Amino acid sequence: MAYQLTINGQTHEVDVEGDMPLLWVVRDHLNFTGTKFGCGVAQCGACTMQVDGVATRTCVLTVANAVGRNITTIEGLQSPQSRAVQAAWVQLQVPQCGYCQSGQVMSATALLEQNAEPTDAEIEAAMSGNICRCGTYSRIKAGIHMAAAQLKNTGGAA
Repeated sequence: MAYQLTINGQTHEVDVEGDMPLLWVVRDHLNFTGTKFGCGVAQCGACTMQVDGVATRTCVLTVANAVGRNITTIEGLQSPQSRAVQAAWVQLQVPQCGYCQSGQVMSATALLEQNAEPTDAEIEAAMSGNICRCGTYSRIKAGIHMAAAQLKNTGGAA
């Protein structure tokens, strides 16, 4: 069946089964490969995209349930918060292997878009579904604080 999806502000039509996970549609049919497959059961966060501005595990979200929603992949991030997060990631050398980082950046950006000055507890809650095998959690938290401070100092523009 054909489905229309709005991804990164553009409409895409895909002819797939309705129960196919959005992750596979985006990666295999539309070639947005920045979002990664990790566990397939929404536990690791590697597949995180923003759906209507909310960090969402797309390995369990079906394409049929994604119709009519605004989907943003790592390739489509453009907000000041996303630029601040990515700049902080580079400055603090957050990634090691980097595999989980698209999901980490998507979740961190969604957090800062909803909460300009998160506490450590709020960061830990927002990021709890994102697993990093390399254990860079302290750098991730520091990166979110750095991005928040940059946004505050620039009036919300990164």
